[in-house]
Amino acid sequence: MSLIEVVVFIVVLGIAFAGILALYNRLTSASVDPLVRKQALAIASSLLEEIELRAFTYCDPDDANVYTATGSPGGGCTVDETLGAEAGETRYANPRFDNVNDYNGFGMAAGAIRTIDDPTPIPGLGNYSVLANVQNIAAGELGVGVPTTEALRITVTATHQPTGLTVSLQGYRLRYAPNSP
Repeated sequence: MSLIEVVVFIVVLGIAFAGILALYNRLTSASVDPLVRKQALAIASSLLEEIELRAFTYCDPDDANVYTATGSPGGGCTVDETLGAEAGETRYANPRFDNVNDYNGFGMAAGAIRTIDDPTPIPGLGNYSVLANVQNIAAGELGVGVPTTEALRITVTATHQPTGLTVSLQGYRLRYAPNSP
């Protein structure tokens, strides 16, 4: 073999190794993605379930007329339940969120993801944030016969800040027991 052939062989081999290393780098950086996606899904799922388990009554569950109200607005509630938390209610301390509506606009910023009972942010979730949105359904969204005032669409979006990965879950809460907080 001549010197020229050896030099060409080394150049071709170098290009091939560079391509393999670039592919390997891309594969290893993408292998973390399933973990990030699963964690964002777990955060969103947990908050969605928490919201869906709350009451969906005509009146605020703290209202004295919650068991006798016949509708909202003007169905006998001292204060009609509206989207968003009542003054002073929070997720963490008394008075707590006690109705699905209270979670509209609720969010936890990156570094502030925590359980409902512990004021300490959960270690390892510092790069995630979550936002909840609660809205009345659109006409016909759940089929004929479900009035727009009797069901809520809950959307929870969890985001991993460094990658921008976003997971969004949606659920519905129907007012099947309007006087049972």
